[in-house]
Amino acid sequence: MKKVNKSSFVRALTSFIILSIIVFGVSYYFVSKNGLIGIAFVILGFISLIALKLFKIKIKAVYPDLIFGAIDNGVLVFVAILGGLLAGVPGAIIGGAAGNTVTDGIGGLFEGHIAENQRKYKIKNMRTALSTSLGKMAGCLFGAGLALLIVWGISSF
Repeated sequence: MKKVNKSSFVRALTSFIILSIIVFGVSYYFVSKNGLIGIAFVILGFISLIALKLFKIKIKAVYPDLIFGAIDNGVLVFVAILGGLLAGVPGAIIGGAAGNTVTDGIGGLFEGHIAENQRKYKIKNMRTALSTSLGKMAGCLFGAGLALLIVWGISSF
């Protein structure tokens, strides 16, 4: 059995906490600025990718995580908004929870398929706590950001 490197987990946890604080801070600031929150999330997604580069993690290695996060949060935004429109805050919560369950499954299908293809084509995707965490966070930010931009665009008409 391979021993877990505690310092790499601490580095991953530290990176996760810092990025989470930034995400919550930006979200709080932009929460009432409908047209800008989507853009802010996409920019945060790029910040996550920059963090990957700083840790010398190739984007190709976290591609399955990026796709998982994008599908997960991209679809989740629409389901939560729909639930909110149909039944207010409880509808948004239920739509978000039920939607998250389904989108995790959909995202997992694509993530697993991509990971299988990467192994088939000998693309290294050795996951670590840091790469998986930052990859999924970046994907979630991109997915939510793009979905919010679409919703904002539709609601502008």
